[in-house]
Amino acid sequence: MTTQWWRMKKISNKAREPVKAAPQRTCVACRQVKEKRGLLRIVRTPKGVVEIDARGKMDGRGAYVCPAAVCLEKGLKSTNLERTLKCPISPAERERLLKNGKELLKEISG
Repeated sequence: MTTQWWRMKKISNKAREPVKAAPQRTCVACRQVKEKRGLLRIVRTPKGVVEIDARGKMDGRGAYVCPAAVCLEKGLKSTNLERTLKCPISPAERERLLKNGKELLKEISG
């Protein structure tokens, strides 16, 4: 009996599986690092169209913005979004994105 206690000890000391960390992204407006699921994604599709990706699943190059009207406006007015998406955004597109983004924020908030 005295020789088997170490075998039982090894069996009971199972290695713990590491906890997977949530993906982090940076808001292009306020530069705060937050969880990816808590941010809005703005995507440049392979066709070159800039859209707001509500689900976060669209193909293309993405940029992230906090789900607040202030960050959305600041992100669309600055050149940080253009730099991140690597494409120019026209004033008409900015207005369309701002309008769609505010509607989406209203749906999210209630």
